[in-house]
Amino acid sequence: MSESSPMTDNGTATEAAAPQMSIDVVSIFPEYLAGLQLSLIGKAVDRGQLSLDVHDLRDFTFDRHNTVDDSPYGGGAGMVMKAEPWALALEHILAGRGSAVEGSSPDGGRDDEAAIGSKPTLIVPSPAGQVFDQRIAEDLAGREHLVFACGRYEGIDQRVIDWAGEHFDLLPMSIGDYVLNGGEVASMVMIEAVSRLIPGVIGNPESLTEESHEDGLLEYPIYTKPASWRGREVPEILLSGNHAAIARWRRDRRLERTAEVRPDLLEKLDGLNKDDLAALERFESERSPVTE
Repeated sequence: MSESSPMTDNGTATEAAAPQMSIDVVSIFPEYLAGLQLSLIGKAVDRGQLSLDVHDLRDFTFDRHNTVDDSPYGGGAGMVMKAEPWALALEHILAGRGSAVEGSSPDGGRDDEAAIGSKPTLIVPSPAGQVFDQRIAEDLAGREHLVFACGRYEGIDQRVIDWAGEHFDLLPMSIGDYVLNGGEVASMVMIEAVSRLIPGVIGNPESLTEESHEDGLLEYPIYTKPASWRGREVPEILLSGNHAAIARWRRDRRLERTAEVRPDLLEKLDGLNKDDLAALERFESERSPVTE
């Protein structure tokens, strides 16, 4: 089995402070995760703020075909990912972080287990999982070690999921009510959403406070130069230099956009002030049909 290495642009090791977060990803398509080397996440890895390792599940097999799947008990379509390669991969990650489970063998047998200290968080992308959102991203951003298990085919043998729950903080997680071919895309979505919340990864921290979902509202419309484009003008208030008025305009647009596109989010909000309620009332009256 090969040892995976951190994803860096130049592949060289440099002396750096301990990363604020360690992320491990297990997949049968490690090249799928190459996009994580780009942009802000790649720079965070290069700066040592984030440790990101991708592991090939097939490295934890013992037959000449590197088999990771088999037919399901009870019949049915598709194939199921085998338990033992997953257990070995996860044990390898635990051992690398100083939380080893000893006694693995190719036939699934096991001797003594070492005590596990602080449990890493294991995220298993699954349409049957809890729906991932900004609140969960914020929670995960405060954790030290995240592990993503990218399933394929019909999924992973439930026994190793149950086993993993004894050694990890287990979080089956969905990114929406639809089905993908595997967990790689979902893992990349969650890794990006979480990583950008790590202090220092985003250059201007104020950017985080003004984004959609950060306080339960969608983001306001944004504009840049020129002020007039193909007969369409930037709202005059944004050119006024009146910062208080601009802040109120942006807040009102966020409320209106959320009410129109995601009214379910408004139902979860507490603490709307009288100006917020007045803005929502104006918006509702403007879009309600006029009756004679």
